[in-house]
Amino acid sequence: MVTTRTGFRCGTCGAEAPRWSGRCPGCGAWNTLLESRPPPAAAGGCGEGQLRPRGRPPAVPTAITAVDLEAAGPVPTGLAELDRVLGGGFVPGSVTLLGGEPGVGKSTLLLQVLAAHAAAGAPALLVCAEESASQVRLRAGRLGTVPDDLYVLAETDASAIPEAVDRSGARLVVVDSIQAVADPAVGAPAGSPSQVRACAELLVTMAKTAEVPVVLVGHVTKDGALAGPRLLEHLVDTVLSVEGDRHHALRAVRAAKHRFGPTGELGLFEMGDGGLSAVADPYRLLLGDRRPSQPGSSVVAAVEGRRPLLVEVQALVGTSPCGPTGPRRQAQGLDTGRLSVLLAVLDRALGLGLGRTDVFASVVGGVRLSEPASDLAVALAVASAAGGRPVPPDMVAFGEVGLGGELRQVAQAERRLQEAARLGFHRAAVPAGCCPGPPGMQLVRVDAVGDLPALLAV
Repeated sequence: MVTTRTGFRCGTCGAEAPRWSGRCPGCGAWNTLLESRPPPAAAGGCGEGQLRPRGRPPAVPTAITAVDLEAAGPVPTGLAELDRVLGGGFVPGSVTLLGGEPGVGKSTLLLQVLAAHAAAGAPALLVCAEESASQVRLRAGRLGTVPDDLYVLAETDASAIPEAVDRSGARLVVVDSIQAVADPAVGAPAGSPSQVRACAELLVTMAKTAEVPVVLVGHVTKDGALAGPRLLEHLVDTVLSVEGDRHHALRAVRAAKHRFGPTGELGLFEMGDGGLSAVADPYRLLLGDRRPSQPGSSVVAAVEGRRPLLVEVQALVGTSPCGPTGPRRQAQGLDTGRLSVLLAVLDRALGLGLGRTDVFASVVGGVRLSEPASDLAVALAVASAAGGRPVPPDMVAFGEVGLGGELRQVAQAERRLQEAARLGFHRAAVPAGCCPGPPGMQLVRVDAVGDLPALLAV
């Protein structure tokens, strides 16, 4: 008699366990182990039948030099800023996961991509599991012309999607969203880890078999992370995120993972009545309303991918009321933990008494800065706000601040300085070992944060 052993698999991280327990041994999550059975073994003993099912032809390896590169070439999306992030467009057979907060413009962006794809003569399919077909039709009408080759499927059954792709002949498929579709063969509600994993595996298999690019819209948690099992991000080829404040018009698209090109590229869009449009001049939104004479304002020369970007950083230092919670530290567009470290370094080096004050820091325009190169600009803004002296209006800053207060070099300094010079900035606060600046650019080399008061007196 053949005995079938039953194992258990975590619905969050995919880790396997020989027996059930309340806590996953891989990620530590509670009550996520689900029963799983191995596929039945093929007859044939220990020979060939155990390695491949009976009746399937043997797989033939191909020399890597014989692989056709043109078959995997990207297809433009119709939006130049999105093509910048993707390295040219969607690759046939690829699966892309697009995440972002509610109302940031994920569905609008993808509907524009689908319309542009269909207008070019290639059928496109939108699987709307959260909206009705009439709702999608009304929104598409507000965005512009609706092509005939754009198809809509209002369906939550994931198993019906491959047949709909065959019937429509779609060459681009968008599923909105992966948490709203479900496979009837999986006994779990939509959005559960097992359903998200099963539906993602089904759509990945469909994309590879039909060589059709598939885009999955993913929800995010309150912390900004993609909802569902972590395995979802490993299954897909590309992970994109749409960032931006719903109260601002600027939207940024980034690639956190991309198997077909570099990550870190940034695409900028402006949200309007007609949808998302490429931003030709981002500084109209980022630096247009800047008040250089105001203390607490500085400009950082950041780099997103290969794109230099100058962004204003603001800081406010206020008196903290006495209470058990202590002074407040709030950051918008910056990492709050990193801000706390910078405040501790500044307090020790300059004695500003920041441990007894509230400190608020913000990046203007809804942009989020994650690279350490913004440390010097943030520290300069805080020192300016605490001392009441403005930063020179024609100065930019960049550099990483160490725990000892020293300034460390950052990558692509030359590109940052060239962009600052192009916009009319004549001075730059940089680490001491920075490269020479372009003609007409005066470099103020900083050894440690203790030199910041001298910058404010320039």
